[in-house]
Amino acid sequence: MLEALADAGYQEPTPVQAGVIPMALKGRDLMGQARTGTGKTAAFGIPLLEKFADREKRSETAALILVPTRELAVQVRDELTKLAGRSKVTTVAVYGGKPIRGQIEHLRRGAEIVVGTPGRVIDLIDRRALNLSALECVVLDEADRMLDIGFRPDIEKILRRCPQSRQTLLLSATIPPPVKRLAERYMYEPEMLDFSPQDVAVETIEQFYFTVDPRQKFDLLMKLIEREDPKQAIVFCRTKKGTDRVGTRLSRKLKGAAVIHGDLQQRQRDRVMADFRAGKVRFLAATDVVGRGIDVSGISHIINFDIPEFCDDYVHRVGRTGRMGREGVAYTFVSPEEGNQLTRIEMRINRLLVRDEIPGFLAIPKPEPTEDLNQPDAEPPKPKPVFGKRTRRIRRAL
Repeated sequence: MLEALADAGYQEPTPVQAGVIPMALKGRDLMGQARTGTGKTAAFGIPLLEKFADREKRSETAALILVPTRELAVQVRDELTKLAGRSKVTTVAVYGGKPIRGQIEHLRRGAEIVVGTPGRVIDLIDRRALNLSALECVVLDEADRMLDIGFRPDIEKILRRCPQSRQTLLLSATIPPPVKRLAERYMYEPEMLDFSPQDVAVETIEQFYFTVDPRQKFDLLMKLIEREDPKQAIVFCRTKKGTDRVGTRLSRKLKGAAVIHGDLQQRQRDRVMADFRAGKVRFLAATDVVGRGIDVSGISHIINFDIPEFCDDYVHRVGRTGRMGREGVAYTFVSPEEGNQLTRIEMRINRLLVRDEIPGFLAIPKPEPTEDLNQPDAEPPKPKPVFGKRTRRIRRAL
């Protein structure tokens, strides 16, 4: 293991690794909270590899790691394969979007560790290609995101099929009430380890916002890219259609622009991610779900083309840069109607975003919140209905 860590360039453990590894090696159930980019994969991966390294290769799966996205499954598998070094521990990734037959064949050859998305894992269990009877450990990685995107029923179904004597490790950037309830139900006296700084957003990341008319967003994006000349940047959009639209316009104006979202075929997503990691793609337009699985150390800029719907999504977006203590910068585009969302984000991270302006670009006043936002979870006000002639006719008829 020490040789593998040296080859991987690991010199000393991050706080989350120093805290989780010794406790996990003792067999305790753990609930670890740490922001993205702090080395969580190695924190749970090293104990698993240590447990299985001296055993004879076997066909039964000893550890199952559940992740929210296909990209993260591949990423975790690659990291564990690197850390396994010369040991015979085998890790296999299983996820949708790729033919299931090939994954079944990999499992048939034997894999001590399986990394997968909940839907594909259930499919393999139902086909009797994945046997959990000898399972010793379950890891729930990015647990908050898995619940956000609706995987709770699948996760519970999987956990109910696992041996009760297993060890369970839950790692998450945030521990909201639904995650706590899941832990209380399926874990045995879990120990809570919190490695999140008081300031939710990373201190090494500078965070700014622009006030902008929605119709001028793309023009502002081009001026910002011209000014910043980022090494690599992710441009986050709220919808798949919006991501396609922004990505297409970027590719017409810039070299090295690409798009990634859930509607792309898996081979397309794999190709885009490979090019992004290799530096061939410099500007990546992405949605939140896919963006959560992106772990590339060279990302210098995050641009929130659309302000995120949920505050935690802002934290996760911004966490794509400033990885492992590196510096990074994040910009958020805010329209006049989005003052409430901006204020909630600032309350969530306990920090004010700095207003930025570009010379020669028309700026508008800072959006003002239109309601009492003493509660971080307050909802933005609903627009008042506009009643036209047709609506009044319907009312009279009723």
